[in-house]
Amino acid sequence: MNTLLKDIFGIFKIFEDVYERLKKILIPPQAYSWQTLIYLSVFSGAISSFAGGYIRDIIALCGWLFLIAGTAWYTTDDPLKVPGTYMPVGAVITGFLVAVFAFGNQKNLLTPMTIVLWPTIAALITAIPEFIEGSDVDSKAQIPKPEARQKIIILVGSCMIISCWLQFYFVIDKWLQEYPSLLADDFQNSTFVITREEPEKVPANGVLILNQLQPLVEEEISGKSWSQVERWLLEANVRVGQLGKEIVDNNSLGLREKELWRIEPRVTNTKSGYILDLLSIWVGPSSSAKGYFLKKSCRIEPLATSRNRNTNSSVPEDKIAVAEIDCDRTISLRKAAPPAQQ
Repeated sequence: MNTLLKDIFGIFKIFEDVYERLKKILIPPQAYSWQTLIYLSVFSGAISSFAGGYIRDIIALCGWLFLIAGTAWYTTDDPLKVPGTYMPVGAVITGFLVAVFAFGNQKNLLTPMTIVLWPTIAALITAIPEFIEGSDVDSKAQIPKPEARQKIIILVGSCMIISCWLQFYFVIDKWLQEYPSLLADDFQNSTFVITREEPEKVPANGVLILNQLQPLVEEEISGKSWSQVERWLLEANVRVGQLGKEIVDNNSLGLREKELWRIEPRVTNTKSGYILDLLSIWVGPSSSAKGYFLKKSCRIEPLATSRNRNTNSSVPEDKIAVAEIDCDRTISLRKAAPPAQQ
C-alpha cells in the first residue's frame, strides 16, 4: 500500500515539475523579457489578419521584428553551440527568421534567396556580439579582439561558401527547368553534378520535334509528281527549316530551350531515288565539344502510276512517276557534329 502511494505521489511530482517548467517558460518574470516580445509578435500577427492595406503591412512588420528579437533573446540566454563551431543554435534560428522576413513573400516563405543567405546571415549574427563591449545598459562598439578575429573570418567565410554551394544548386536546377534536354547529357566526368536517376538516353524534346516533323514532310512529298518532289528537295533546307521552326514555336520545350534546337535536312542520292535525313541539332551546352544531333531517315522513291487522258477514249494510259516516302520509326542519337550539306 505504501509503495502504491509513493508511486501516485511520484506521478503528481512529475506533473508538478512539468507545470513549473511551463510556468517558467510561458509566464514572463518581468515586463521586459523575451516572452513579452513573443506574445507581442503573436498579438501583432492576429491583429494584422483583421486589418488591410498598408496598416496590415505595418502591423505584420512589427510582428516579425518582435518575433526575431524575442527568439534571439531566448536562444542567447543559455546558448547551445553548433557541434564543431562556436556558432550558437540560436543564431541559426534567428538567421532563418531574418532571411524569411527579408526575402520571403506571402505566397512562399522559403524562396531560393531565403535558403541561400540563411547560413551567411546566421554567421553575421554570431559575429555581432564580438563588435559590442559592455552590458545591455552600458555598451559601446569595439574592434574585435585579435583572438576573435580569426574565428569570425573562418566562420563567416565558411558560411559564405555554403551559401555559394546552395546558390549553385539553384542555378543548376533552373538550368534543367529551362533546358530539360540537358538531362540527356553525360555528367559522369562532372565534379559538381551527380545524377541519382538513370539519365535519358535520347532528349525527349528532340524526339518530339522529329516525330511531329515527319507527317508534315510526308504530306508535302507523298503522292506528288516526281518532278515536283525533286524541286522540293532542291529547296529542302528552306522548307524543312520553316516546318521545324513552326513546330518548335508551337510546343513548350522549356523556357529558353526553343532557341537551342536547329532543324536541318540532308539529302543523299541513291540508285533508286533519294534519302532525306531529318536532323534535330542541339546547339546548346554539351559534355561533348562537337555536340550531338538526332536523326530520322526517310527513303523517297518514284512510283509509276497510270493516267488516262480520256475515260471514253481508247488511247493507252500514260505512265507518270509519283513520289513514295517511307520514314524510319526509330530515331538515332549521334554524339558528333552534323554532316555537312551536300
